[in-house]
Amino acid sequence: MSLSSKFWRQVLPVIVMTLAMAGLWWWASPRLLHMAAHAILESRARSARSSAPDFSLKDANGHPVRLSDYRGRVVLLNFWATWCGPCQIEIPWFVEFQNRYGAAGLTVLGVSMDDDGWKVVKPFLAAKNVNYTVVIGNEEVNQLYGGIESLPTTLLIGRDGRTEFFHSGLIKKKFFNYSQENRTSQENRMTHGVTYVPLRPP
Repeated sequence: MSLSSKFWRQVLPVIVMTLAMAGLWWWASPRLLHMAAHAILESRARSARSSAPDFSLKDANGHPVRLSDYRGRVVLLNFWATWCGPCQIEIPWFVEFQNRYGAAGLTVLGVSMDDDGWKVVKPFLAAKNVNYTVVIGNEEVNQLYGGIESLPTTLLIGRDGRTEFFHSGLIKKKFFNYSQENRTSQENRMTHGVTYVPLRPP
């Protein structure tokens, strides 16, 4: 047997194995990423129903606002910013919800994460006719909520002060209309809170 033939008999299996492993990784990596993302969402779901961390921040008039002040009401807590496109889509919905369900026990509370603070937030609120309380967030509150990874981030907090729902990113408006599992009416959802935590919006 020539040296050349012996070389290829030794090297070829290595090349084939390397290509096979590369192909397997190409096929499996998206699935692994999906599984990892699903595990993260499940982890967040399991941590729901824990008490929402309390905080005290000032509103546009300089008055302190504490989350615990709203115990006994359903709170839609929304982290947002003026430069955030998806936030601008959601805000008119929250204005509508506050109008429709405020008297029945819903409070929408916005936490702006704008670095420029009230200088940019006040004109934005006036232009959008925002009818609910908005405060300016800080790093302390950010860390209290595990480090807000993206905006908008929305939590629905029940009357008992426990987190019922957590979602990062734009959420479909129809999620607030009906529960995915038990078809709870929008009014019940907004004024009584929910009893399950979906892994994703419908």
